[in-house]
Amino acid sequence: MKRTRLKSPSEDDSSLRQSSVYREFLAERDEILKHKWLESEKAGHDIGYDRALMDWIMNHREKWRTAQRKAAK
Repeated sequence: MKRTRLKSPSEDDSSLRQSSVYREFLAERDEILKHKWLESEKAGHDIGYDRALMDWIMNHREKWRTAQRKAAK
């Protein structure tokens, strides 16, 4: 069986950056990082990425995605 080598982002940067899936991933990541900062400020300490991620997914992700879809129309 022949193995196909995956290209690194630097080798195929333009197609990666144009990918809607990748752009959505980056937008979600930015929102999670904002959420982490806000919740860490409230808690008075760094809550960590994993906790921020789970909280954002459970409490904010669906509403954010709905708003993103409406804005894209």
